[in-house]
Amino acid sequence: MVVGDFPIEIDTLVVGAGPGGYVAAIRAAQTGQKVTLVERGALGGVCLNVGCIPSKALISVGHRYEHAKHSEDMGVVATDVKLDWAKAQAFKDSVVSKLVGGVEGLLKGNKVDIVNGEAYFVDANTVRVINGDNAQTYTFKNAIIATGSRPVEIPTFKFTERVINSSGALSLPEVPGKLVVIGGGYIGTELGSAYANLGSAVTIIEGGKDILAGFEKQMTQIVKKGLKKKGVEVVVNASAKGVEENENGVIVTYEAGGEEKTVEADYVLVTVGRRPNTDEMGLEEVGIKFAERGLLEVDKQCRTSVPNIYAIGDIVPGLQLAHKASYEGKVAAEAIAGEHSIVDYLAIPAVCFTDPELATVGYSEEQAKAEGIEVKAAKFPFAANGRALALNQTEGFVKLVARKEDGLLIGAQIVGAGASDMISEMALAIEAGMTAEDVALTIHAHPTLGEITMEAAEVLLGNPIHIVTK
Repeated sequence: MVVGDFPIEIDTLVVGAGPGGYVAAIRAAQTGQKVTLVERGALGGVCLNVGCIPSKALISVGHRYEHAKHSEDMGVVATDVKLDWAKAQAFKDSVVSKLVGGVEGLLKGNKVDIVNGEAYFVDANTVRVINGDNAQTYTFKNAIIATGSRPVEIPTFKFTERVINSSGALSLPEVPGKLVVIGGGYIGTELGSAYANLGSAVTIIEGGKDILAGFEKQMTQIVKKGLKKKGVEVVVNASAKGVEENENGVIVTYEAGGEEKTVEADYVLVTVGRRPNTDEMGLEEVGIKFAERGLLEVDKQCRTSVPNIYAIGDIVPGLQLAHKASYEGKVAAEAIAGEHSIVDYLAIPAVCFTDPELATVGYSEEQAKAEGIEVKAAKFPFAANGRALALNQTEGFVKLVARKEDGLLIGAQIVGAGASDMISEMALAIEAGMTAEDVALTIHAHPTLGEITMEAAEVLLGNPIHIVTK
């Protein structure tokens, strides 16, 4: 039976404690609001617990293992490299534990009230939080919904012990001898690359004409070259039909080139997209308008059609990125406080932790031209950089896109070692309204990968030092 309650009055209610929700709660508290944060699972949401953080920990383990086995070119020869999978999983879990504990400390330090349970909206100013047999009513002036998303399940690939989603892929009891990945987007390609580094024979089955559709073909070609080197088989223009489980693993059936084929594996990882968590919360009854695919309509301050209720992260249109959710959380909290914060996504980077890494920000050359913007673009290769040579990681390039009339930087694409870190400089340059000349005149430390950005700017200006152009 549900215990009766008296409503608790608060200023701002935040639903969901992922990278959007907990950041929104902290920023709201910093503006003087009395904040309650409701989370049905663990603090940190998908990102910290079963997403960005644990996947990057295992990707790092894979890199260490692969480098230990294959560094003969640098004079490092290891004859008996072993992978302690239990210890690798413990390392991953320790990273997650530290960050989740850190989030809890930050919330408490900012005097945010943390409540465990599921939120159901009664009306535009009231929510019921249910936790087992107990329930508590909260009345609020404003609310921020940050409930994130969950993996899409294909009817013919119901999740089991052997048919897994991205969360399950991070906690496997052993490294698969063989792994099939359905979906060649950033999640499938990242995890497929990681397990290939850890020793799995990986097959990626993609329905589109290429993997990593959100990135330029010049970039993905380098990643595909790396995948081939690892022995990963990539099948495109393919349709996954079904899966049969047996005591030894799975048999996946797919169609490609007009033929039906099968592939055996220990596990099949399904990564065909994520669904917003906007159902079973009472949002329809409150009058919040939905966009396509269960997403919520919001304005430039992340405000829904109900003026005092905001929404951020994976449940609103746009890229499903943790840093986008955090950014929107700050905008929403500041808007509630009466500040004139609005979203501007031009300088929001996107990163894929493949081998090598991919990163992009702003316009690609094709996107700019499609919008009628006259641009100049220039590339500089990692192979001409001293630091990249010293690291023995020379695959890749930095490409800059600038407005033709004044050299204003409006986009950058990086593929190569450290791309995930390097892209921040270009995000800052675009956000600050810098030109190619500004970047070229900025003294970069030598020898570093960061110099590649400066060199690309010099190519754009027509006066490169370390490559010869026609």
